Amino acid sequence: MPLWPLSRALLQQILEDRTSDRFVAERIWERLGYERPSENDGGGPWRAGPDTPESWREAFPEGPEVIATRPASVALTRSVPKPLKQLLKEQMGFKGYTIGELYPRRTRRATAVNWLLAWLAERSEPLLEEGPCPDPLDPPSNPVCGHPGDLPVS
Repeated sequence: MPLWPLSRALLQQILEDRTSDRFVAERIWERLGYERPSENDGGGPWRAGPDTPESWREAFPEGPEVIATRPASVALTRSVPKPLKQLLKEQMGFKGYTIGELYPRRTRRATAVNWLLAWLAERSEPLLEEGPCPDPLDPPSNPVCGHPGDLPVS
């Protein structure tokens, strides 16, 4: 199955908290080689596949909720090579969240976007300006809880 194309517009939508946490996780899972459940699985969890890096497969046999769970977010952060840690600032002009916007869910979204940028950079793929985006959600009224259906942050 083809990967969802990454674009500046999509990554900005993620940073602005206008997608579900699950949507963000799926963009990472597909790039880590996790396999989408088949229709026969009844929508079960994504599972590590043969292309999933061993460290991820061992630590997370099922696609980890990279926004909701700290261990998965930490693993994302640690998997970005040091020379690529500043891509969020360099390519997206991201200056960080203000104190009033500083919630674990949002900082983990920034981590996810930086990881996606690093994934592109490691493959020498350009960041497209435009590309497909899901219908934007309104930013959640309570950023601690997120969007309906988002898991609680641990």
